Amino acid sequence: MAELFNSPDRIRHGGGRPSKEEAARRELRLIEEATRLFMERGFDATTIDAVAEAAGISKPTVYSRYKDKNALFEAVLRDRIEAWLAPLAAVADKSSDDADLRGVLHDLSKRILSQSQAPGANSLRRVLAAQALQFPDLARLAHEHGWMGGVRAIAGLLRRFAERGEAEIKDPDIAAELFMSLILGSSSRGALHGITQSAEALESRRSAAVELFAAGVKARRHGD
Repeated sequence: MAELFNSPDRIRHGGGRPSKEEAARRELRLIEEATRLFMERGFDATTIDAVAEAAGISKPTVYSRYKDKNALFEAVLRDRIEAWLAPLAAVADKSSDDADLRGVLHDLSKRILSQSQAPGANSLRRVLAAQALQFPDLARLAHEHGWMGGVRAIAGLLRRFAERGEAEIKDPDIAAELFMSLILGSSSRGALHGITQSAEALESRRSAAVELFAAGVKARRHGD
């Protein structure tokens, strides 16, 4: 793949414009390198020139896709949000009628925690936090499509269990947000300041959070 981007102004499909496949590969490479640089250097120290050089494409090509660095960072955020939401949606969608709520919540929480601890995830959150006041639209994007996107996926799952009589949940949206907060909680807040926890501590907290939540929403039978 690297060879494809070594000389983008010379490599063309049939001597003309790049094919759709080549354009898609170039875009993927651009987002990958932009993500890496934003994570390593932060927003202010990352330049369009540096991203173009790292991706092996020309600066005009970058500007033909993104009007400025802010737009490029937004594309990076959207890419990371989609990557974060995909496994959550997969768990929510595949839960069968005979699935156990407690088991599904354990599976879901493991994926949430794994994504939050993925390499570079905390670095990108710190970059976003540092730029939130200067670029409030980016902060809203992260909240509305990232955090609230996860909440909506989990709420849909909880709603199905409630409709089947396997959980007592008055407001699935609120319950889903509380679940997310329980799973991420202090580990996410601490990570913003470079405070990390051991894998064992994270797993212990995750498991306890699921058990607490599952016990709280478990449907009560008559006589219980």
